[in-house]
Amino acid sequence: MTETLIPKEEIVHLTLVPAEENRTNYWKEKLEYAQRLGNEFKSKTSITFNTTEGARTVHTTVWSLTETYIVLKAGVLIPLNSIIDVHF
Repeated sequence: MTETLIPKEEIVHLTLVPAEENRTNYWKEKLEYAQRLGNEFKSKTSITFNTTEGARTVHTTVWSLTETYIVLKAGVLIPLNSIIDVHF
């Protein structure tokens, strides 16, 4: 699968759709770590997610995590069920 790297500001202009496999519970543990990295060490994480236009990747800081979304700067939300991959 080929994904396109985009700035986080473009996410609001995309239609996010669920990934082929819902791995929400798996991603929660990794994203909790990503949130800690971002808040304590200002470290960024690469998150690949599914859209109607194909996979997109954003390299950003995870500000917070809810039961169904990750929150990025400026209130940008990515549904957990759209996530395809997470790299630190």
